[in-house]
Amino acid sequence: MSTKLNRRLRLGMVGGGPGAFIGAVHRAAARLDDRFELVAAALSSDAEKSRAYASELRIPRVYSSFQEMADAEAKHPEPIDVVAIVTPNHMHHPIAKAFLAAGIHVMCDKPLTTNLTDADDLAAAVASTGLIFGVTQSYSGYPMVRQMREIVTTGGIGAVRMIQAEYAQGWLATKLEDTGAKQAAWRTDPAKSGPAGCLGDIATHAFHTACFITGLKPKEVAADLSTFVEGRRLDDNVQAMLHFEGGAKASLWSSQIAIGEENNLNIRVYGEKGSLTWHQENPNYVQHAPLGEPTRILTRGGAGVTASPAAGTRLPTGHPEGYFEAFATLYSDIAEQIVARLEGREADASSRLLPTVADGVAGVRFIEAVLKSSANASAWTPLS
Repeated sequence: MSTKLNRRLRLGMVGGGPGAFIGAVHRAAARLDDRFELVAAALSSDAEKSRAYASELRIPRVYSSFQEMADAEAKHPEPIDVVAIVTPNHMHHPIAKAFLAAGIHVMCDKPLTTNLTDADDLAAAVASTGLIFGVTQSYSGYPMVRQMREIVTTGGIGAVRMIQAEYAQGWLATKLEDTGAKQAAWRTDPAKSGPAGCLGDIATHAFHTACFITGLKPKEVAADLSTFVEGRRLDDNVQAMLHFEGGAKASLWSSQIAIGEENNLNIRVYGEKGSLTWHQENPNYVQHAPLGEPTRILTRGGAGVTASPAAGTRLPTGHPEGYFEAFATLYSDIAEQIVARLEGREADASSRLLPTVADGVAGVRFIEAVLKSSANASAWTPLS
């Protein structure tokens, strides 16, 4: 017999302290659809900073460490339902493992971990606990990206032949990490970011978005990593070719030294019967070019948009939606899955588009294969 949940879900957060960009994004996204209340946090490895910032954010339960938080929340009479992990990459595995052991669902930033052994370990922990594990591959939350997925999966452009994926930024064109810039410092530090720089930070987004839209399984990759900024310890430019099962191919370029670029993620999918094009910096539109017909522009929330429910759109057409709303869609997805479990019913089908631990593992496998290929004269390297 199902029961109706009559409260917001209780959210906890690890990381996201003062100066952390992504923590603020997660907090805003979780609030947007009124599904969560942030009630517990360990915001910084510095206990004093964590307490001071939690007080500023009016978070009632604050902890000195993630382990203290996991242990205490497991015993709390009103424990958190899910924890958001928004730390640098090297901490994702131990934090996620602690909260899974405490019986708490997880929403983790990407990349899932810094190595495949830890990624597989988390996948095994999720399988053994049966808990829900989401990964914030944020671009899968954009309404028109979900619309593209529906067009592809329903045969709207026929069998996919070719994918062009590019994600270009220019903010690391100089050695910004030496200036005290926190976001640049940890992303270029292998002790915190792992063995991948641009590759782990944004190329994984291009890779996941291409796979999400097409539903194709990647088979092998040939890649070349570059570090153009002298003295930088990790890559800042990625060029790769991909082969997919079934014969489709892809070209992927990601860079953080492309001067003049801001956050230029572009995806083009070419099939036997048409093509689709999406630009993240103008995200409310998709170009659909059916073979032998006039090219058309699909508008978020407009005529011809069929992804359900309305591809995750919230506002009438002409009112821009973007990054925060895409994150919020992922938070609504995990909320729906958790609430459905608590109420003893099936979750809405659209919520199952939330990237899972398996997607996180695939992203780490992509990173390791690209690193291996680049170190081996760009040799074709298996992805499965």
